[in-house]
Amino acid sequence: MVILGIESTCDETAAALVEDGRVLLSNVIATSVKEQALYGGVVPEIASRRHCEYISGTVAKALADAGRTISQVDAVAVTFAPGLIGAVLVGVNFAKGLAYAAGKPLVPVHHLRGHIAALYLTHPELKPPFLCLVASGGHSHIVQVEDYTRFRVLGRTVDDAAGEAFDKVARTLGLPYPGGPSVSAAARTGNPKAYRLPVPHVEGKYNVSFSGLKTAVLNEVNQARMKGQEIHVPDLAASFQERITGILAEKLLAAAADTHARQVCLAGGVAANGRLRQLVNDGAQKLGAQVYLPQLKFCGDNGAMIASQGYYEYAAGHTAGLDLNGLPTLPIDYI
Repeated sequence: MVILGIESTCDETAAALVEDGRVLLSNVIATSVKEQALYGGVVPEIASRRHCEYISGTVAKALADAGRTISQVDAVAVTFAPGLIGAVLVGVNFAKGLAYAAGKPLVPVHHLRGHIAALYLTHPELKPPFLCLVASGGHSHIVQVEDYTRFRVLGRTVDDAAGEAFDKVARTLGLPYPGGPSVSAAARTGNPKAYRLPVPHVEGKYNVSFSGLKTAVLNEVNQARMKGQEIHVPDLAASFQERITGILAEKLLAAAADTHARQVCLAGGVAANGRLRQLVNDGAQKLGAQVYLPQLKFCGDNGAMIASQGYYEYAAGHTAGLDLNGLPTLPIDYI
């Protein structure tokens, strides 16, 4: 079964074809990230306009790269939540029109479920149940994946998500957007013990909080400026990265130990961070758990992950009509 997946929740306009949820046939991404970098972050109006410009060509190229026509696709899957609502609506409305015109089923896909499904493209042997940390620009969740369409949230951020914290810290340090890669690059030559940053306290054993950590970095910069001192950017970047990845890894591994998880996974944009991968891999090995990490090309937003999850949603009978609407927020365990 071949699924066309369409993704437009932030600043990537993406489309892909995936067979049986595991075999990648094509994967096309058009992004406005360079334009967004001029403003230090995503401007929703600009993102929505670029989606309108890119989406038709992106879908057409995904079909062409796979050597398929829309008539040879079994269903059209689209991210309908959560995300920047203007951006989400571009993808949803395009997918509705395409599915209707081609006489194909329309499959709504939750964005975070899609990030988890990216693991199936990298590791065809992976099957639920497993434990997964989904960390991206706007989300940080520790999720027990009980089945392909059944999820249970064990922990989450109570304020800023990890990706947001990386972006805001990068801006504070004068590093370019997106923040994750730029902070990681700066940290390579830094001393992770140079600055003593706090571990934010939060209720809930597996919950996380990064607002205070972000503020602590800002305070370090402001205090140095007031004293006429210079901040050593690589050291502060390394200290921040060490703290935030340490918190994420610790919470995930605690959940893995408590639930006796035999399979531990990372997903989402922050899953590309090398230090986080190392900490989770080392900790999971001590627990005797197998670690599954997505290929770097599947960490950011892409259509392949939506097509993959779309296959399992379709198999579970989760289809939608032309009244499907986009939503800015929605829990991963909505059904």
